[in-house]
Formats: sequence, C-alpha cells, structure tokens
Amino acid sequence: MTYSNMILLYVSDPAASARFYGRLFGRAPVEQSQTFVLFVLSSGLRVGLWGRGGVAPAPTALPGASEIGFNVKEIEAVDATHADWVRRGAQIALPPTDLDFGRSFVAVDPDGHRLRVYAFAEGSLPVEA
Repeated sequence: MTYSNMILLYVSDPAASARFYGRLFGRAPVEQSQTFVLFVLSSGLRVGLWGRGGVAPAPTALPGASEIGFNVKEIEAVDATHADWVRRGAQIALPPTDLDFGRSFVAVDPDGHRLRVYAFAEGSLPVEA
C-alpha cells in the first residue's frame, strides 16, 4: 500500500488561508474550492486547508494545540526563512531562538496554527526512520 503524506488544518476562511499560505510558500494551490484548498510543497508534503464548518466529525481542539514542523538543513537557514516569512506577512510567536535541539522560530497563521521552522544543532540529529 502506498500513502501520500498530507496535513489538514481546519480554518475559518479557506480563501484567506489560501492567500496567507500562498504568500508563505511562494506557490499557488493545486486545488481550491469554497471549502477546501490544497498545496503541494517541493518535498511532496500536501497541506490541506479545510473550512472548519464542514468537517465531520466536528473538530474539538483549538488551533495552536499542535505544530507543523519545517526542517531546514542549516542553522543559518532558520534566520533566512524567518526574515523571508516576515516579509511575506507571517506573524511571529517566537523569533529565531537557540533551543536544546538546535535553532528554531515559530510563526502562526490567521487561525492560530503554529508553524515551526527548525534546524538541528550539530550532534543532535535524530535517528533516521
């Protein structure tokens, strides 16, 4: 069986979220309707934005209860991505910061979903699956 990886975010306004993520990702969605938007990133990851009112069963967790992680290979890329995302209009919850695993920053989307960009410090790389 073959699976394709997708993250679904429940959003209040799919069109507004499509504009935000289109600016952030620097690409247009591959699919867009009034209730659903789909982006395919260069890594192959699919990010779906689904209008909260049409989700069954209805979601119970609030945005911000989890994060999407975007791993960049170099520590310097964290700061560069941060600067780029700020230029693209992202709201920053945590500026670039050195943490125990490496360097990271956190942005939030219009619904409060957390987007963490990070690079592992040398010697702290996790074991590959």
